[in-house]
Amino acid sequence: MATADATATSKLASYLARLSPVPAFPEYTGPYKVGTVDVEIPVTDLHAPSPAPANAADIPTVQFRVFYPAVPASSEKRISWLPNPQRHHVSAYTRFVGIGSTLADILSFLPRHLHYTTIPAHKNAEAAETESKRWPTMIFSHGLGGGRNSYSYIAGSLASHGVVVFCPEHRDGSAVVSFIRLANQSSRFFSSQARRVVPYTRIPHQVNQEVYEARENQLRIRLWELGLVHDAVLAIDEGRKFTNLNLTTPTLRQFVGRLDVHEPGHIIFGGHSFGAATVHQFLKCNYYADVPEVASMKQPLFTPAKESSTRRQITENNVTMLLDMWCLPLLAPNSKPLYDLPLPMYADVPSAPGGRALLAVESETFHNWTEHLHVKAKLLSPDPTSQTVTPQLFERPSGIKLPEPNFFYVLNAAHLSQSDFGILFPWLTKKIFDAEEPERALRLNLRAQLQLLRANNIPVARTYAGDLVDGAHVDKLDVNKDGGIPSTAEGIDDDKAIFNRSADNGVDHWQWIDMIGLGGFSGESFGKTVEKQVEEGEENMRNELEPSENAAIQPVEQTLGAAAS
Repeated sequence: MATADATATSKLASYLARLSPVPAFPEYTGPYKVGTVDVEIPVTDLHAPSPAPANAADIPTVQFRVFYPAVPASSEKRISWLPNPQRHHVSAYTRFVGIGSTLADILSFLPRHLHYTTIPAHKNAEAAETESKRWPTMIFSHGLGGGRNSYSYIAGSLASHGVVVFCPEHRDGSAVVSFIRLANQSSRFFSSQARRVVPYTRIPHQVNQEVYEARENQLRIRLWELGLVHDAVLAIDEGRKFTNLNLTTPTLRQFVGRLDVHEPGHIIFGGHSFGAATVHQFLKCNYYADVPEVASMKQPLFTPAKESSTRRQITENNVTMLLDMWCLPLLAPNSKPLYDLPLPMYADVPSAPGGRALLAVESETFHNWTEHLHVKAKLLSPDPTSQTVTPQLFERPSGIKLPEPNFFYVLNAAHLSQSDFGILFPWLTKKIFDAEEPERALRLNLRAQLQLLRANNIPVARTYAGDLVDGAHVDKLDVNKDGGIPSTAEGIDDDKAIFNRSADNGVDHWQWIDMIGLGGFSGESFGKTVEKQVEEGEENMRNELEPSENAAIQPVEQTLGAAAS
């Protein structure tokens, strides 16, 4: 049997080597080198802003990875994209994309592809200094099948431009797999005796009350974890004492007094898919905690104490990035009080920035999910209860005129194109989702993210000239003799084109979404609310949210099976 498995593994390795070589992550394009550390802290060492949900009783730690600007002399070993234990993560990822159990176990032994894939981040590198003394800081929540490493391109790219990014790994069953370190069995080698596994939980996409309750149970854990991560960020900056069970990280002292996390409204929040929905609810649960309708929810998602650090931090000024936000978890009847309230940046107060502080980027696949786009437009507007988004919604009762959000989509991009998935599995991305050039989707996202931070006076480095290959705006006086962009190695400090809202914005595969008039879509479902249409259409989109549900994976599995036979 062992000989047969070895033969199958050898055949598959040979086949995959021809089909898709070991993935090479592109270098980060900011001026800073990137460092990274892993952190896992016992919940008892932190101050939770909200009580632990009942379904979190067996989650004793919170885990995250940090990406940060590092000193130029950083030469530490680059980290593997795969966290430990690697074989179990490979098996989990192959199952997530729809490879059967037998093949998944064989693939988990392969010594190539994911095992040898590294990202351009240096383990435990020394943090760089900043002129402003404190680095802009972001918390980013992953989507279905993700983890603390699944958005390393986004997180590492932002770090290379001067942002410290904290990437939690949620233990709600939405991570591809997660391992909890046992406090009394701490080991540098992370043996099976020193950990407990949290497997991926499949929840049906045929929407009913049970499905809503299951997704809200996941959200309760996710929001509780974000509250704990926020306190961990404060603890790290303050030099507060706690235990880091991940012994591969010798110290976190380099971050003490270096994170811009204490001023209200200064932390940046972002997420992809379910992670974007998580951030959406986290902001609302904190900002509107005292609103009677929210405070009286029968089954609240998150109840931060009045004097909690998250309540102090979340204001109308928190810059927010929502990438392909998955709206279904927000439509649960129990959560209607939250649905009906606008995101905090639209509050009717003089300091509210409106859509200037909000970036929403869609893949073409999610953009073409018409009823979902209409619901999202309502959620990104100052009044989600309105039937249609109108210009008048952006005129607040006080007379303040608020900007519309930065709302764009990437052509020829799939839902997973905003994660590392496309770089790791370019052949699968093309075969299953018919998506093209995954690096382009990530590059355009990065440009928009950097410009969002600049628009909100958050200091970040220039956009690299090489990232402008899809098109850029240049003032006529700056055009060179050939009529092109001035060729400088540094790039530009104001990427005007990426937020250009004209039909011809000069950036290839990047389009503005005009949300005025959206919200009232009926299509063939006249008489049904657009929210109801999203419920009914959810099952048709399950193949985008979870690749294993995609029929196109079946011939891929058959091909791999034949290669192993």
